[in-house]
Amino acid sequence: MPLIERSDYRAPWWLPGGHVQTIWPTLCRSVPGIAYEREALQLPDGDVLALDWLRAGRRRLVVLSHGLEGHSRRAYVMGMARAFRQAGWDALAWNFRDSGGMANRLPKFTTNHSSEDLAAVVDHAVAGGRYDRVVLVGFSMGGNLTLLYLGRHADAVPACVDGAVVFSVPVHAPSAGARLDHPVNALYRRRFLVGLGRRMARLNRSHPGLISLAGYGRIRTLAEFDDRFTAPLHGFASGADYWAACNSRPCLRRIRVPTLLVNAENDPILTPECFPTAEARESRWLFLETPSAGGHCGFTGGPGPSLWSEHRAVAFAEAADGAAATAAG
Repeated sequence: MPLIERSDYRAPWWLPGGHVQTIWPTLCRSVPGIAYEREALQLPDGDVLALDWLRAGRRRLVVLSHGLEGHSRRAYVMGMARAFRQAGWDALAWNFRDSGGMANRLPKFTTNHSSEDLAAVVDHAVAGGRYDRVVLVGFSMGGNLTLLYLGRHADAVPACVDGAVVFSVPVHAPSAGARLDHPVNALYRRRFLVGLGRRMARLNRSHPGLISLAGYGRIRTLAEFDDRFTAPLHGFASGADYWAACNSRPCLRRIRVPTLLVNAENDPILTPECFPTAEARESRWLFLETPSAGGHCGFTGGPGPSLWSEHRAVAFAEAADGAAATAAG
């Protein structure tokens, strides 16, 4: 019954509420001293991904998956990479298609459904037996992709992948998408729509005539955006069809790797359906931790400049090898 009833996370007293706890580290945190080594990964369909490595010849690797409209140089990604490096791990932060400053070649993107992109990254990272242990860490959309990958591709996950930690994951994508479109979340939604608009403008330049940007400024919700762009570009009948396909909650029972899901109760984007208590109670592999605070990918608080989430992820990763042996037995 891997249900963690009492989380040890406590938000600082001066950061009240889920919105403030979400926004503060985004606006006020920097992570100096991260010098990635860039690699271009050619995908089977002809597209390309930007991989950013922190390598020191270790035999353990963490693979980091960022969130919607993020990239490898976001503070939450670099902070996690730094925490694992200090604990004796190599780190690989991959950028979604058309992210991280590398233009994609095809008229498609890494969506909340694209677990095959993460599969390609993992397969590339472990090729040649470079690593004895690999742990996956994902944030929000990147966490959803991690869960989809571990569930959908359970029979193809390399044996060296023996742990995962994901934060602030909308495991029930339809309800979380509707919550994000609620007026109370207008700040986040506008930010996403601006970034997605830039992405569509790049697509319009590289593939003239494929889409129309007329009236883009009148789009007010992500549901409208997904109906107009995401669904037709990626073979879905509608935005609702796309969000149903992104739903990782049905995959949780198929996961066979020790996996920690941390969703804060005051996350402004998550709905009650995003807290898979029943699945965690029934599973030997899925650990659910639901601190009362933390916001969405916030979790400010920890020794020094680190976030609590970074210490939590490293601690779980260090213990995951033993957890796998226990669960398998």
